[in-house]
Amino acid sequence: MQSGIISSADTFSANRAVGTVKFDVHLKDGATRRRELHESGSLRVRFPSPEQKGLSAVFVNTAGGVAGGDRFDIDIAAADGAHLTVTTAAAEKVYRSHGPEAQVNIALRAGADARLAWLPQETIVFDRARVARRIDIDLSPTASLLLCEIVVFGRAAMGETMTNGSFIDRWRMRIGGKLVFAETVRLDGDIAGKLAGRAVANGGVAIGTALIVPGDEAIVERVREASEACGAEVGISAWNGFAIARFCAQDAAKLRTDMMKVLERVSPSGLPRLWLN
Repeated sequence: MQSGIISSADTFSANRAVGTVKFDVHLKDGATRRRELHESGSLRVRFPSPEQKGLSAVFVNTAGGVAGGDRFDIDIAAADGAHLTVTTAAAEKVYRSHGPEAQVNIALRAGADARLAWLPQETIVFDRARVARRIDIDLSPTASLLLCEIVVFGRAAMGETMTNGSFIDRWRMRIGGKLVFAETVRLDGDIAGKLAGRAVANGGVAIGTALIVPGDEAIVERVREASEACGAEVGISAWNGFAIARFCAQDAAKLRTDMMKVLERVSPSGLPRLWLN
């Protein structure tokens, strides 16, 4: 490249969204309050009116979505005894990429007797999007966690389908420093064809996961009772001290409704108000 000439690749790289949020909460005078907060780039977190004991946080992506080459990093810690619920202001959209993948890295930590709920609204992945997400969870043996993630491949209501692209989702969870859950989902190339497979999604375009810590057979039975009225396919099991519920549906709205039914059964503080709008 000649001196003084800017390539299209350099222009593309310079216009990528980068966002970082890192914060922790602690217990002060019997109530959970924010301690330290760092924000940069297009990612922001807001804290609605303080609650009696717990605290709620809402993420906002001022970039308006996620595109190829973007990078977002989130680091959240709940100190001993703190109660924190985190959600997003709206569904996150991952748009078509011209080549580079978007990266989303999430780290969640909870101390002794802390209660952490990570309940973002849906992630909608558009056709030819490329995204790699990583979720790392580190819990004290006496901490509680409620985590849900819903991923929608395309927007069926708008006549849009995701036929090709890349979606990589890597989850790792440690309790007391011990790895108890490790999973990586990888869908690339002909995603529509793979989702059509009976052993994959049987034609479903929306998938969801609810992770519940601690979780045992009593939790499993409670969720199964709720799943009897679900329209999506739901499975639930428990091992290693936690429970996990899986959802798969051909209708994203139906899956969201089913997820809400399950979360209402297992959440001690109820759903975030933004989920109910």
